Amino acid sequence: MLKSRTLIAAALGAVLAMPAAARGQQTPPAAKANMELTALDYFQIQQLVARYAQAIDTCSNSGYDYADLFTADGFFAPFINGQLGKKSQGREALAVASGGGAKGCTGAGWIKQGVHHMYVNHIIDPTPDGAKGTVNMLMIGLGGDPNKIMHDGYYDDTYEKTPQGWKFKSRIHHANFVAGNASPQK
Repeated sequence: MLKSRTLIAAALGAVLAMPAAARGQQTPPAAKANMELTALDYFQIQQLVARYAQAIDTCSNSGYDYADLFTADGFFAPFINGQLGKKSQGREALAVASGGGAKGCTGAGWIKQGVHHMYVNHIIDPTPDGAKGTVNMLMIGLGGDPNKIMHDGYYDDTYEKTPQGWKFKSRIHHANFVAGNASPQK
């Protein structure tokens, strides 16, 4: 009896020690490793976010400077009240979303008020295909008051390295402020 148990244990041990492929089982594909980001990559991604603020505050080049911060298939979308809003995708749609487009700058509300966007607490993490990040948004000058600063949520970003440099693959604004609602207190 002891010999039988020893033989069974030895056989089971030998089977378990065999590679999965030899036992007829498939091993799951290895997960793709995260891209290795250099200090220059981090800096360039931070510059991308800074250029975003400058482009949206000024409607430079009729909004096309803003649009050119995105990949060809990249998009911007708001996320309000637990729902993803309409995506602005494609160069023309992105230029329009920033207050510009083929008709020139339309004087978007934030531009008329003299609002300046400021991004703080930027976190960047590598991914297998590039990087992702989050950054808080502050708006200075809301309602025309140059001394008023308001936190308006955060951005959830996906970045892609292109031959032209880092670009937004997606930028989702998780907004706190909803137009028409009472303004939050200072």
